[in-house]
Amino acid sequence: MHIDTKRTAMAGALLAAFMSAAVAQQPAPPQQPQQPQQNPQRTTATYDDWIVRCETQPGPPQQKICDMAQMAQVQGQANPISRVGIAKPAKGEPIRLVIQLPVNVTVANGVKLQANDKDPGLLAPFKRCIPAGCFAEVDVKDDAMKKFRSATAPWKMQLKDGADHDVAIPLSFKGFGQAFDALLKQ
Repeated sequence: MHIDTKRTAMAGALLAAFMSAAVAQQPAPPQQPQQPQQNPQRTTATYDDWIVRCETQPGPPQQKICDMAQMAQVQGQANPISRVGIAKPAKGEPIRLVIQLPVNVTVANGVKLQANDKDPGLLAPFKRCIPAGCFAEVDVKDDAMKKFRSATAPWKMQLKDGADHDVAIPLSFKGFGQAFDALLKQ
């Protein structure tokens, strides 16, 4: 079995950002008493319906992790029903889209992203479920990126809930191109 450590690290970073937890680090060596503890630096920028977030972890070596994401919430509810994101791809690595949904989903079918009912869509299979949610992932090819960048109407994420009922969650690509360009500049 081959484990892609770069991809695993990218997915792990995106998972950590989705869960609003600190990015996992190796234990730091003991600090000298005169040195203050450094906190990570965080930045965010909003591009219509997408947010680009970066976190710089103090080193050595200093590490900057960035992603772009969009959350969908039901009006009147505090918790999001979905989070869709892309971590900054490492040089030479494919672009990976990660979708987080609540645990009450049927994982066998995955999540299908569609522009409309005539669009064959892009299928993202579920990779893992943890108490915070279930995660579907898919590599995004150039033709899908072109569709995402040119989308003017909301797409939909289609899936089945735990009771095997069809669920459609809207996904906006408004600001996607600008957010992705900003992500690549980080």
